[in-house]
Amino acid sequence: MTPPHAPSEAAPAVAPAGWSPASWRDRVAVQQPEWDGLDELRAVTDELESAPPLVIPGETRQLSASLAEVAQGRAFLLQAGDCAESFDSATPESIERRLRVILQMAIVLTHSAGVPVVKLGRIAGQYAKPRSSSHETLDEVSLPSFRGHIVNLPEFETDARRADPRRISQAYQRSATTLNLLRAMTQGGYADLTKVHQWNEAFVAATGVGRRYETLADDIDRALRFMQACGLDTDEVPQLHEATLYSSHEGLILDYEEALTRQDTETGEFFDTAAHSVWIGERTRDLDGAHVEYFSGIANPIGTKVGPTATPAEVVALCDALDPHRVPGRLTLIARMGAGLVTERLGPLVEAVAESGHPVIWATDPMHGNTFTAPSGRKTRHFDAIEQEIRGFFEVHHRLGTWPGGIHVELTGDDVTECLGGSEELSDDQLGLRYETMCDPRLNARQSVDLAFRVAELLREQQH
Repeated sequence: MTPPHAPSEAAPAVAPAGWSPASWRDRVAVQQPEWDGLDELRAVTDELESAPPLVIPGETRQLSASLAEVAQGRAFLLQAGDCAESFDSATPESIERRLRVILQMAIVLTHSAGVPVVKLGRIAGQYAKPRSSSHETLDEVSLPSFRGHIVNLPEFETDARRADPRRISQAYQRSATTLNLLRAMTQGGYADLTKVHQWNEAFVAATGVGRRYETLADDIDRALRFMQACGLDTDEVPQLHEATLYSSHEGLILDYEEALTRQDTETGEFFDTAAHSVWIGERTRDLDGAHVEYFSGIANPIGTKVGPTATPAEVVALCDALDPHRVPGRLTLIARMGAGLVTERLGPLVEAVAESGHPVIWATDPMHGNTFTAPSGRKTRHFDAIEQEIRGFFEVHHRLGTWPGGIHVELTGDDVTECLGGSEELSDDQLGLRYETMCDPRLNARQSVDLAFRVAELLREQQH
């Protein structure tokens, strides 16, 4: 699961003149909570400013180098994880289930498509969510909207919806706990390729997708035995026994991101040490806004969502602001168009960026443009629409001769019933069986692995 050639060296990111971790405060900052107690907020952020970083620059630079391979068409990005992490999910069982399904998807993509896969989790910090409205009204009672566990709680109660600054500190602690376990598991033998059969959760294994995965796992076993028979000591090949999973989240709550920004003493670069990579959402990508200002100065690889209303000029201007030095792997544009619009709207954006000379990664988010309310009243997505948007994404890149660099999906390792369809044909009357998300509907483990097989087929077609 490692690149066949050495990763490209990324050039240092130089912050714009006049930039500082706090310069975003001079811009309009949307989607920020109305914190209850500014003195308490300041006390919490002061504490975080002296806290240990969650990730270190060396790890982040490794991700930048791997993403440079993606930008140059030599690897594929799998960015996946929970819609909105819960503080309650920072448990060994929950973390293991999410890691397991990401590893399964990565092995399917690597084995079936024959390309290295960069694994970037929506994990260890995805605690904030943007909202379409600042308040929610129920039975003539209006309360602040739920903005994720870093801000408040989902229960429709006055105290629960209070934007509590102490939750920022709790988010840091939960992220640290999650990262510690992920590092131990990925480097401590859990990701060993000799254990690929063990990654098949019971509720997946009994399905058609599970059986297809078992066939793939058998192929890997035979390949390992073949290498051993040829005299290769597989125990001495660390790539067969370890994996690297990087962390990412939407860098929405700027007080939190600023507090965890550190200057590297060796290079002078500023890193957001809350995660290896952070992205800007569709609602916060205003060119003159606070989020673009903050992101323009950090050295992390970054992303920005791009929706169907984006114009070629807007997207190129974003590239100029966020990646002025044109560093491969620095910027990922995450297209979220909707299944019915992707082939029409994406092409002009890809062409404009290519003509501008920016070496971006193009990834597809097939989830957010395909959300609707089912007859049962629950918010959901249909697997067919998700697959259709991915197919449209690949079609556009195939037509233009550009590289479809990755997918960005919301999923869980749990046996939830939140998205319709898939190989098991989940129906509307089944949504209520295990509808557990705090925010948006997620693919379950079966649907996630099923999707990986279908993306692998598209990647093979792209290479021919």
